[in-house]
Amino acid sequence: MKLNHDVVTTPPRPAATVMLLRDAADGLEVFMVRRHGLSDVLGGAYVFPGGKVDREDGLPELLARVDQPVQALHAALGEPGLPADTAASMYVAALRETFEEAGLLLATDERPLDIARAQALSRDGLPFTELLKQLDIRLAVGRLVPWSRWITPIVPSIQAKRFDTRFFAVHVADDAVARHDERETTESEWLSPRKALDRYWAREISLAPPQIMSLAHLARHRSAASALAEARGRTPPVIQPEPMNIDGYRVVAYPGDASHPLSARAIPGPSRLIFREERFEPVDGFESLFA
Repeated sequence: MKLNHDVVTTPPRPAATVMLLRDAADGLEVFMVRRHGLSDVLGGAYVFPGGKVDREDGLPELLARVDQPVQALHAALGEPGLPADTAASMYVAALRETFEEAGLLLATDERPLDIARAQALSRDGLPFTELLKQLDIRLAVGRLVPWSRWITPIVPSIQAKRFDTRFFAVHVADDAVARHDERETTESEWLSPRKALDRYWAREISLAPPQIMSLAHLARHRSAASALAEARGRTPPVIQPEPMNIDGYRVVAYPGDASHPLSARAIPGPSRLIFREERFEPVDGFESLFA
């Protein structure tokens, strides 16, 4: 992973990402995809399915195909200053990106979903709104639970674009079929949060700080139900990292760290990560991710 050394002052782009959770024999697992190595956003890194929110995600005809009232979605997101339809568009974008990047379309209908046909229509360029209409699909946005919100700071960061990303979590069936799309994403795996971090520490995969910290958070739960119960019982934390240079190293601090403007902790795990030897790692060692 390479650092971006240019100052990025453009407004952050709204984005949404989904942590697909399932219960396996050894505990909680989360689905991760590897971004194409040539991608200009975290190329080659393992991430949760997701992407930027499109204007179409908030169109009335698309919001008419969600299974929850727009006001209920707005309230659950915990951002009262955001317009209700904008809040709802985050949920739509999350499910659209999950379909596009992982081949999993969360719908309300009990009828078997012809996912192969849906993917074929999408590849042929049919807009998501028209695809849902043609296949008579209602999106099960009510299954999404807001988890956190990450905002790229206005300083040099690990990428040359800024994002304001809402993280969602959802429990899917143990036999749910998810797979990378061979275009934006080139590999995919179901991993326990601890195993994903172990593989990162062994330099087998690349992770960005939001994924590192989110995995460390998930590692505290043994089941999808436990993780979602925690998320439902709190307002999604807002995390805007505070980057700095210390002794020639790039460091990112999180709320609760002595060098962050916010004194209250927002997430568990270490309060800062340091970039050395081409990766971010906890200042106090790997095990501090789980302390």
